[in-house]
Amino acid sequence: MTESTLAAAQETNGKLELGERLRAVRQLRRLTLREVATAAGVSESFVSQLERGRSSASVATLQRLAAAVGIEISDLFAAEPQAGPRVLRREERQQLEWGHLGRKALLTPKPFHSLEVVAAAFDPGGSTGDEPYTHGDSEELLLVLAGRVQLQLGSELLDLSTGDSVNYRSSTAHRVSNPGAEPAEVLFVIRPPSYSRQRQRRRNGRGG
Repeated sequence: MTESTLAAAQETNGKLELGERLRAVRQLRRLTLREVATAAGVSESFVSQLERGRSSASVATLQRLAAAVGIEISDLFAAEPQAGPRVLRREERQQLEWGHLGRKALLTPKPFHSLEVVAAAFDPGGSTGDEPYTHGDSEELLLVLAGRVQLQLGSELLDLSTGDSVNYRSSTAHRVSNPGAEPAEVLFVIRPPSYSRQRQRRRNGRGG
């Protein structure tokens, strides 16, 4: 997004609407003003003024703020979601490589602030990666759609088959692998969203 595009968007939506969007996402992510300000490299008072429509921000600053709450800068200017259901066909999913012999796709549209659903598939021997990972402190549910997987959850190792599910906190280190001879498919349901936020921080070199 360029400065000219930003100016046009701010003129159309207004500073207050942008700030309200930012505040809504921050609160749904259960983030404090201080946490967002620190992650974005700005002052707490600046974030507060921006949320109340009393200040404007450059593209670079908005990019950092968006990353801090786990969204793209364009989400701050996105049109209101259309009424009624939105169908995402299986063949239309945006598949991304994940871990070792794994693929994932975010099923919930953006911005979708209260829930995050990720579909993942693992070939035989595939996994989310060599090491367990965490993201935020959300409620997370794993449902096995097909095949068999192993879930390393903290110090536990759980064997799960088609139809099995398990719930846990996303702050508990976890790793999914497929020890079987057939492909496996699983569904992650995360509330409030924290996985995309963690991935955005990694993309911007903030670790996590």
